[in-house]
Formats: sequence, structure tokens, C-alpha cells
Amino acid sequence: MAQSVQQALSGLCELNLAGLRDLADLSFNRLSSCAPSLERLSLAYCHLTFELGPARGSISPQDSSPSQFSFCNLLRLVQEWAGRLRALDLSGTGLPPEALQALGQVAGLQLQELSLHSCRDLSTEAVATLCFQQPGLTSLDLSGCSELTDGALLAVSRGLRRLSLGKLQRLTDAGCTALGGLQELQSLDMAECCLVRGRELAQALGSMHGAPSQLASLSLAHCSSLKVLQFPQLRQLSLSLLPEFTDNGLVAVARGCPSLEHLALSHCSRLSDKGWAQAASSWPRLQHLNLSSCSQLIEQTLDAIGQACRQLRVLDVATCPGINMAAVRRFQAQLPQVSCVQSRFVGGADLTLTL
Repeated sequence: MAQSVQQALSGLCELNLAGLRDLADLSFNRLSSCAPSLERLSLAYCHLTFELGPARGSISPQDSSPSQFSFCNLLRLVQEWAGRLRALDLSGTGLPPEALQALGQVAGLQLQELSLHSCRDLSTEAVATLCFQQPGLTSLDLSGCSELTDGALLAVSRGLRRLSLGKLQRLTDAGCTALGGLQELQSLDMAECCLVRGRELAQALGSMHGAPSQLASLSLAHCSSLKVLQFPQLRQLSLSLLPEFTDNGLVAVARGCPSLEHLALSHCSRLSDKGWAQAASSWPRLQHLNLSSCSQLIEQTLDAIGQACRQLRVLDVATCPGINMAAVRRFQAQLPQVSCVQSRFVGGADLTLTL
């Protein structure tokens, strides 16, 4: 049976075992041995046990546990796969700093993607060491690693294209200045980094050595101290859950980010028709717009958006009490190419229209 399975999985490149809390060494080893071409592995939220000592990673196959999934066993296999493993997801496994250090120094390992989401015990020093050990990283997820400070950004790999730093509430504008060295960065998630105001971030990423930023996607949702954004090439932006975000801020973002195609502003309760009357004309490329739970918007808001944003395909105005169904229907008549309008509970009605 093992030979049949190995033959069937001989070309398997990606294995996702996320959330298997009862995964054990024995079953994992049997499965992974049938995938000799494995390049990407997800063990997110699996229950890993950590017993690192002087002989870390030196256990043999017969020592594999039938009831526990140990980091030492995983490390031994990573050592075997070092020449081909490119992506690893250990999010939510409780990875301690010494385990991350042991992983990063595996001989021959050249990771391109690493996700450590919600590994809350990781230290700034451990992340800095990892980035030094794995300079080829292009994607790094550190969201929810709550102990990390600005120092972690000083060491991130220069070739990163995707970086997730959500819920790092100790991260400040001083750390944002270090992002200026990431000349290939395309996607940045800093949602719920409550001390980030945006000015230093814009200065760091807005123009590097005279070349325009390659940043295409940015999330600053719930960054309550946000002040200014200027990214002319940005295509995707999330500013949801900013209750202090005003019409003036909306107009400033429209002027600073005129190339947006996807924009999320849900629960920005201070935005009004006045702001949209000035901002809409700056976004002719807009295709996806989320305005759900923006309580001050009215039917004239949709008129302004419909007249200016002629490329719009998807609109969400759910739970906007100032917008009624008549306005939604008029908007759809104005832009017949819109494929979906999420309009639950507008004007007290519960309705979602999909064309």
C-alpha cells in the first residue's frame, strides 16, 4: 500500500495539514515519506511539542511518537528536505524562539515563504536571527506575534515581496522607516498596528532611490493613529474600522492613491456624502468598493460614485441606514456592468442583489 501511495503522490509539491490537532510523528512521517517532491508544507495550528536540547533534531525514525507531534521530528525531516523545501507554515503552533533559531540554521535550507502567524512567544531577536539565516525569503507573515518590536523590521530580508505585520501593537513609526529598504515589496499588511500614523510609512515606501514603489496592496485597517497616505501606484487598500477617519482624510487618500482598484472602508462612521463628492472623481479605476456600516452615507453618495467610478464591479453598502433600496436600484441602472451589490439591511431592508 505504501508503494501505491508513494507512486500516486510522487509529483505532490504542496501538502496542507493545517488544523490537524491529533497529528502524530508516526502518521506524519508515513505520509511525508510518500511525497518525495514536497516543496510547500502547512502545519498551521497543529499541536507541536517542543523538547529542544543539546541533541535537537538528532532523533531517528524509530523514535517517532505514535501519539505526539514533536518539533524534533519535524526538524529532522526539514533537514532531509532542505534542498527542496521552499514554503513552510507554522502559524499558531506556539513556536518558541530557540525552535525558530534551530529551524533557520538548517544546512542547505533556503526558504522563500514562511508564515508564523500568532506565534506569540517569538522574540524580536529570534526573528532577526531567522531573517539573517534565511536571506532568500520573499514572503513573511509575522501577524499576531505580539512580542515583536521595531527591531524585527530592521532585520527583515531585503528581497521580501509580501510582508504581514498585523496586530503588532508595539510597532511604531520608527520601525516603519526600516521598510524603505524593501525595494521589491508588493503587499504589506499592518492592520491593527495601533501606533502607526502613516507619515513615516509613506516616506519610507513612497520613493526609494528615485524609483516608484512597487507596493500594490496595503492594509492599515484599525490603525487608529493614521494621518496620511501617499502611494500613487497602490491598487489595493484597506482602511476599515477607522472610526476617526474623516472626509478630509478620504480626500487626502484619494489624492495620494489615485490608482486604487480595490478599496475597503467598512465601519468608517464619520465618512459622509460631502467627502465622496470630492473624492470619487480621483478613482476612475475603482472596481471593488466596501462601504458597509458607514452610517452617514446617503443616496446621493451612490450617485457621486456611479458617475465617477465607471469601472466598478462590486459594491458593498450593507447596513448603511441612509441608503435605501431605491438608491441601490438607481445605481445599478447607472452601472449595469456591476456584478454584485451587497445591500443587506439598507434602509431597514434585508436584501442582497446579485446580477
